[in-house]
Amino acid sequence: MKGGMMKGAAVALAANLLMLANASARSSSSDDLAARNIQRRAVEAMIWGMPAVNADLMLQTMLRTTKAKPNEIIYWSKPVNWKNQTLTPNPDSIYFMSFWNVKDGPLVIEIPPAQGGSIAGNIVTLWQMPLEDAGPEGADKGQGGKYLILPPGYKGEVPAGYIALHSDTFSGFALLRANLASHGDADVAKSVAYGKQIKVYPLAQAEAPPPTTFTDAYDVLFDSTIPYDASFYRSLNRVVQNEPWLDRDRAMIDQLASIGIEKGKAFDPDQKTVALLDQAAREAHAILERTYDAGFPVINPGIRWFPAAVAEMVKAASTGYADPNAYPLDMRGVTYTLGFTGIKRLGTAQFYLMANKDKDGQPFDGAATYRLTVPPDAPVKQYWSATVYDRETHALVRNMASASRASISAGIQTNPDGSVDLYFGPKAPEGKDANWVPTDPARKFELLFRLYGPEPPLFDHSWKLPDVERVAATIGGTTK
Repeated sequence: MKGGMMKGAAVALAANLLMLANASARSSSSDDLAARNIQRRAVEAMIWGMPAVNADLMLQTMLRTTKAKPNEIIYWSKPVNWKNQTLTPNPDSIYFMSFWNVKDGPLVIEIPPAQGGSIAGNIVTLWQMPLEDAGPEGADKGQGGKYLILPPGYKGEVPAGYIALHSDTFSGFALLRANLASHGDADVAKSVAYGKQIKVYPLAQAEAPPPTTFTDAYDVLFDSTIPYDASFYRSLNRVVQNEPWLDRDRAMIDQLASIGIEKGKAFDPDQKTVALLDQAAREAHAILERTYDAGFPVINPGIRWFPAAVAEMVKAASTGYADPNAYPLDMRGVTYTLGFTGIKRLGTAQFYLMANKDKDGQPFDGAATYRLTVPPDAPVKQYWSATVYDRETHALVRNMASASRASISAGIQTNPDGSVDLYFGPKAPEGKDANWVPTDPARKFELLFRLYGPEPPLFDHSWKLPDVERVAATIGGTTK
């Protein structure tokens, strides 16, 4: 009897231990599922939210590093140097930007006529959806114009004489490039003076506009590169709190709530969640990077240069995502890891080609020397340029004395047939300083070739930009 009782007790104990183990396993499994859910949804949130966070980072950098405020103008009084750490900025133009906000009512951005200068401008929402282009290739066609940005759901009357832009967000920005004839001091001063004719003011004060405030950010360390860590989600939370939900994005409401981002509520992740968000950000970065590294569809078969935005993305954004059967979120996410703004009429004022590998398919190495031969008769009304960017950050390479060479660069050397040989490397080939762009031997890099005022031979493929060729390896500072 006693033995039977002991045996029964042992069986009961074993059963209890098994139940405890199962409960622990279920608890562990439940915790794992919750963690995986946060990480999975945070990965998708980063890809989805990239354009808005990209814009918010620039706004926050402006507020943190300068005295400029929304509905004013921040500008760079000289072509930007490496301290402008926005994504792929143009160092062959004069930048004016206005981070606008229409929560208090409609806002006017007034562009001067193209007399004594011209603007290549884009006015975009916070999601970087283009509302309109400005300048000779924009809605005003070089005649100058008053672009009237209207808040979401605006029902008021639109006065005559304005170019009405119906925004679905309360905020956004205008990127207004004052075109340069050259890098000479006189031409730079002329472009700056022309850009300072831009006006920004509330519609309510249109009869007597107050003076527009301009803040010079040249030589300010203006770093708005994308942070691939948990801090990204704090920027995303700010977007959610400040902006209305768009109908096309309502599926993200619960997705974001599951990672702690919910309109009207504080975003205060605990240490465990921050670690999961860090991990998710790294995973999202790897996904986005893999797509970019593979390259977009090339402009000419057999040559590695590709347009900086794929056709499906350009079409979707320029039409306000009007097609109910298309929403290229993945490609949009990749696009806004590389640059900023949205262009309604891409290929009119400017066109961009990128390369992240040389002719042999190898990544560009800052310790090596490369040559690009720009063929004669480049199809541009204004200028072409080739710019070096950091492969990891997509910003200008830090601590470099220059970042580009252009057809408007001083002393640029031309070959007898009209072509131009450009060199990229840590040291200029002998006698080629005027055609050389320095690279950091410790960093990988990428190239962006701009065509301002592109002409038909680019698009009918009768003019082709060839691959970049590696011509030398650099060892210990000596080119061999």
